[in-house]
Amino acid sequence: MPLHVKIINRSNNPLPAYATPDAAGMDIHAFLPQPIALAPFERTLIPTGLYIELPKGYEAQLRARSGNALKKGLILPNAPATIDADYRGEIGVIIANISNTEQTILPGERIAQMVIAKHEHVNWLPTEILASTERGEGGFGSTGEK
Repeated sequence: MPLHVKIINRSNNPLPAYATPDAAGMDIHAFLPQPIALAPFERTLIPTGLYIELPKGYEAQLRARSGNALKKGLILPNAPATIDADYRGEIGVIIANISNTEQTILPGERIAQMVIAKHEHVNWLPTEILASTERGEGGFGSTGEK
């Protein structure tokens, strides 16, 4: 059963939509009056014209579109970006150009994907001992090739 989410669209772009039946993310578009040129290693905030009201216990995550990352070097430096259920402002997408050439973002261009995810709040239980595991304290690359 689909989750019902209220949305305001102040742009002339379509609502976020899944490109295929099994897609996890919905494409969202740039709401720009004119193209924006991003110099190498520059970043900017791109408006979307979208405002949402998520149910409690959910978040919206913004992620880079793989084609933009591979072909243009355009990434979301804070990905996945989190939009909390109590946020009511315009959704903006921080985009960075990590290529060596200027990249242009066009009005209406698909700039990111949005994934709606359920989350839990935790209740911390302070302790002095944690259960042991096979991995133990091994971190950063400890499970890679030996």
